[in-house]
Amino acid sequence: MSQLSYKVPEASVPSLPNYKLPEALASATKRSVEDWNAGGKIRRLWQRDASLWTGTDEANWLGWLDVVEEQIAQLGELRRLAEEAKDFSDVLLLGMGGSSLCPEVLARTFGRIQGFPQLHVLDSTDPAQIRAFENSVNLSRTLFIVSSKSGTTLEPNIFKQYFLERVKQTVGADKAGSRFIAITDPGSKLEGVAKGDRFRRVCHGVASIGGRYSALSDFGMVPAALTGIDVSKFLHRAKQMLDACKTEAVEENPGVLLGVILGTAARNGRDKVTIVTSPAISDLGAWLEQLLAESTGKQGKGIIPVDREVLGAPEVYGNDRIFAHVRLDTAPDREQDGRIAALEKAGHPVVRISMADAYDLGQEFFRWEIATAVAGSIIGINAFNQPDVEASKVATRALTSEYEKTGSLPPEKPFFEDSGISLFTDARNAEALARAGDRSLAGYLRAHLGRIGAGDYFALLAYVQMNHDHENRLQTIRQAVRDKKKVATCLGFGPRFLHSTGQAYKGGPNSGVFLQITCDDAVDLPVPGQKYTFGVVKAAQARGDFQVLAERGRRALRVHIGKDLVSGLTKLQEVFRQALQ
Repeated sequence: MSQLSYKVPEASVPSLPNYKLPEALASATKRSVEDWNAGGKIRRLWQRDASLWTGTDEANWLGWLDVVEEQIAQLGELRRLAEEAKDFSDVLLLGMGGSSLCPEVLARTFGRIQGFPQLHVLDSTDPAQIRAFENSVNLSRTLFIVSSKSGTTLEPNIFKQYFLERVKQTVGADKAGSRFIAITDPGSKLEGVAKGDRFRRVCHGVASIGGRYSALSDFGMVPAALTGIDVSKFLHRAKQMLDACKTEAVEENPGVLLGVILGTAARNGRDKVTIVTSPAISDLGAWLEQLLAESTGKQGKGIIPVDREVLGAPEVYGNDRIFAHVRLDTAPDREQDGRIAALEKAGHPVVRISMADAYDLGQEFFRWEIATAVAGSIIGINAFNQPDVEASKVATRALTSEYEKTGSLPPEKPFFEDSGISLFTDARNAEALARAGDRSLAGYLRAHLGRIGAGDYFALLAYVQMNHDHENRLQTIRQAVRDKKKVATCLGFGPRFLHSTGQAYKGGPNSGVFLQITCDDAVDLPVPGQKYTFGVVKAAQARGDFQVLAERGRRALRVHIGKDLVSGLTKLQEVFRQALQ
């Protein structure tokens, strides 16, 4: 079948999750299943009954229940977009969070499809990251997607300012707008800007769908179509899951059953979901991180997703985890299968989900959206707002506004400096760390890590360029902490995690111990029309992030490593080795 035939594909029957739970959790899950069945809660979900959650505005945010069928009805429009895209060599999507994570999963899973442009996704204000993406494409043959639901999100707007100026310099001001597409909600500020700049096209989101539930709307399907993915096949797979998730018996409902297990586990102390995916679909974990963390982590409750943590032996895990294994049957990892089997044999709760092929991602997007909404109901929160993400945005805006007025960010002073590394924190955390007997860099880190207790998690929040070398170094640190402390560990690159796991870190259970890593930028980039640069924005985002962590009473420490990232991260690895001895 050609990529653009768009006929209804043969069915891929949605599978139920296969699971094995310890006796106490199995009993609690059985009670939750009975409660959902007796209360007709699946029917109430599809009737958009807000009382399933907190009885506030939840009914206004359930447009994702209908969007698959709406997208199938407009396949002709998606096909026309796909034909237009063949004139370009690359598509560069400029977005954050819900606007960028689904396209990133698609880009990394499907790769380049012959005859269509390559999809790239930029979701970082790090100047080195931006320059690397700019250097990876031919600006004169690149189609840009500015993706922002509200149209007011800082990062996509300044990405657009930067790249529109660069494209004007490359192809001329009269042609530049034709190289841009906007995806945004109807009537947003971005829509007006796009029309003013004569964008090639404006594609609309749905006002009743929040960003993290938007994968199957235009925010995910327009980039998919532009890069040659068979969106008919993809959406019809999703429709099969949608139909299956209307089944009113929990035991036969592939999305609700998963949500009942996750929500019940969280309420019974297993509030860390370790996401394990086959290597060929490894980026699915980043999308799941946002969906779970931003939806459930609030009011001191929630699920902490743990992604990209290399599986260890069963004995390094406590009793606060549940393992979710999403396995691609056409490209399994036998070593991974063996480690999951060992965890299950040791009594850890394991949920297995099978995907027939990459197009089953359409099914998994919908399954996990249903599951997350159900888990949120069981936990007892509004699964569709994100109050603490907004708090970080407010703090960042205050700092960038200050820079626009004065030309500088407010001064700050480290409480410790050594070998080019500086330590910062707030007064309350400084008082706790001052009790360290060893006032060296390793001593302070040892004191900070000593605050980790059973049931806690450790999170590295790195405001550095996201690349393989940096990630490998940080992965080494998190694995060392996991093995020594026997706690869950997380790794987030800033500022992208602010729009995903940042919500749970600030609004979820106060069980996180955080180490923020910042650096000086070796090269900075201007933001056209502003005094501040991308480096200033990244610094403001890191400070705003830390400020809100401190305001929420979190155990947090910031390490600043200067301009030489390789040297700084190498030093940090060595200091961690000392601190963990």
